[in-house]
Amino acid sequence: MTALQRDWDTHRVGIVSTRLAGTDGVSLEAEKWADILREMGFTCFYFAGELDRPAELSYLVPEAHFTHPEIRAISELSWGVQTRDRSLSGRIHAMTNLLKDHLYRFMEKFDIGLLIPQNALTIPMNIPLGLALTHFIAETGIPTTAHHHDFYWERDRFAVNAVMDYLNMAFPPNLPSINHVVINSFAEEQVNFRVGISAEIIPNIMDFENPPPPPDDYTKDIREALDVAPDELLILQPTRVVQRKGIEHAIELVKLMNLKAKLVISHASGDEGWDYQKRLEEYSALMGVDTIFVDDIIGENRGTTPGGRKIYTLEDVYPYADLVTYPSTVEGFGNAFLEAIYFKRPIVVNAYSIYLKDIKPKGFDVIELNGYVTPKAVEETRKVLSDPERCQEMVEHNYQLGLQYFSYAPLKRRIMHAMALWEEDHRGA
Repeated sequence: MTALQRDWDTHRVGIVSTRLAGTDGVSLEAEKWADILREMGFTCFYFAGELDRPAELSYLVPEAHFTHPEIRAISELSWGVQTRDRSLSGRIHAMTNLLKDHLYRFMEKFDIGLLIPQNALTIPMNIPLGLALTHFIAETGIPTTAHHHDFYWERDRFAVNAVMDYLNMAFPPNLPSINHVVINSFAEEQVNFRVGISAEIIPNIMDFENPPPPPDDYTKDIREALDVAPDELLILQPTRVVQRKGIEHAIELVKLMNLKAKLVISHASGDEGWDYQKRLEEYSALMGVDTIFVDDIIGENRGTTPGGRKIYTLEDVYPYADLVTYPSTVEGFGNAFLEAIYFKRPIVVNAYSIYLKDIKPKGFDVIELNGYVTPKAVEETRKVLSDPERCQEMVEHNYQLGLQYFSYAPLKRRIMHAMALWEEDHRGA
């Protein structure tokens, strides 16, 4: 039986990525999709280089992770140069074949009938995985929805490279059995212009149909744990410490508010170095702003540190924040924006391009920066923080817009529509 003649059971879904673990944006969105698919009667299985999903549903392949030594070596030789040694091509092909073999085993082990690559055919963090997926999809004809979060042309580090042939082939591939999904309208335009592919926009989502539960006893000491005094405002910057997050604008805003406040930054810099954090520490001291980095006690799950301190999740912190700052200069969409809306917190947001095009027109009521902190933004922030009625009006309005535009329901409808099309196509085959 050929691939095109196979009777695919599209209710057994294979979700594939470099990493499906923790709180990075791709992992979070992948699990939201999985939640919806399960509610609709699908069974989801996971393929990645790092997994925190149930073992009986998982297929772990260390070489799929972008931190695997061989994958890291391939990446180091691929970027910043324009030609590659023949041996690098050989190493890429060897890893591609290894990963493709694992994809076939994954399909056979779990009888996968629908594939959902999560960003693995989008940004080339693992070039062989993207090539392996492309070969696998071309050889099997398996129905595929490729969920694209951020493309290589959106990152300066990939501009000069020795692997453009591979990027053109697999990031993303143009194959008849793939439906492409992007998270913003800029990506839709660019993928059509650059690759000739039509894509559907499905933005990031939150479960607005089910509001977050009220804080429990575990979190009642959270302000004390964060060293926020009873008479201080807790200003939450719920992001990693990377330059594109524009955190210096949050520091400046707190300074100009001239209110007793503490700026709490939730996550570490990750694998992007510590220079920016050092810069923020120096800038905070210069501005006289009490800024604390609490990634040591903010984790993916509750627990304790080696020293015995309680570990909280970011979801534990949101209800206690008086204000959320999100002054990013570049975002693929804006998970922290949706999280602030979901937890009904007032938010200060920089007018990054995706916000301007895909979020602001919906009518959200936020404090807006336009690349720098203005006197108007400072005045609006002080007003929201001093007027509970104004603050409540803002957050309730925003929650209703989140429910309308960024909830699970629209995604369910789109999945049902796509499934109907796949079933019709395969009946015709």
